[in-house]
Amino acid sequence: MTPHIRPDLASIPAYVPGRSNPGAVKLASNETTLPPLPAAAKAIGAAAELAHRYPDNQSGELRAALAEFLGVTVANVAVGCGSVAILQELVQITCDAPTDEVVFAWRSFEAYPIVTQVGNAKAVRVPLDGDAVHDLDALAAAVTDDTRMIFVCNPNNPTGTAVGKAALERFLDAVPSRVLIVLDEAYYEYLRLTPQDRPDGVELGRDRPNVVVLRTFSKAYGLAGLRVGYAVGDPEVITALMKVHIPFSVNRVAQAAAIASLEARHELLDRTHALVLERERVRSALLAAGYRIPPSETNFFWLPLGERSAEFGEASAAAGVLVRPYGVDGVRVTIGDPHENDLFIAFATEAQVAARFA
Repeated sequence: MTPHIRPDLASIPAYVPGRSNPGAVKLASNETTLPPLPAAAKAIGAAAELAHRYPDNQSGELRAALAEFLGVTVANVAVGCGSVAILQELVQITCDAPTDEVVFAWRSFEAYPIVTQVGNAKAVRVPLDGDAVHDLDALAAAVTDDTRMIFVCNPNNPTGTAVGKAALERFLDAVPSRVLIVLDEAYYEYLRLTPQDRPDGVELGRDRPNVVVLRTFSKAYGLAGLRVGYAVGDPEVITALMKVHIPFSVNRVAQAAAIASLEARHELLDRTHALVLERERVRSALLAAGYRIPPSETNFFWLPLGERSAEFGEASAAAGVLVRPYGVDGVRVTIGDPHENDLFIAFATEAQVAARFA
């Protein structure tokens, strides 16, 4: 006889990361090709010498550094093993019945339906609009008496699109205050909307206790392999998160690297600016070849290829470039180094390929 396992787990898909093949260019995962900032690399080496000691379970020094950086109190900040761990913890603290609903746009971050079902809650998917942008009115309309939380990925993964400050404010004010709204800003550092319309979840949440913001050091800061993210929200929400936090899950090296990255954040702007320029170079080449690509506010862009998505992904892999197809919706292409991007451009704009997919 085998041990009892929750039967509903059989219907939960495992999270599938971007493909990796030896010798192939990998543009299938939203990593930066640049190493950690020099100060962070130095901190990693120093922290590794204390790997035999447990890390600070409360991440006190990192929380204090984040609080100072963001202009909030330490009580407003929680740290997790990547922002995806905090996503699951948020389901744990808000949902306690199978009828409890978590609402999110689709297509959006692949982890949303997974963490929702793992948390024994009900996922409610709301289609993106025709431009692959969050339909905020539809999200608000999807709220029922059973809704406990809404995930808003802004900018959105995998489409790269973003909603502006004014539209987001209207949405926040339209949702009942009993519903927790999670602004997932994993790609915040790449946002290049006009200053008047650039949404900052931390600022929007200052006078809205039902708003919590997630950010990460995995993307722009180049610490994807260390797994450290954070939440900013009302102290009551943060206290609840810390109760379900897996002890010692944010390791000593990750904490040290994140603190050093914040201290050297002035160096980050040059990196993100260069990546945005490179993203637009690649996007422009594909637009000229006839592809339809929504404007991106991230370190990747989206090809809405529908049922041709898997075929495009396989053809790109055969050409030595791994990209990320999403079912029958589209293909996400992460920006790599210029020579890697050039290989992708050469493949995608080749006459026969462009004639088939553009």
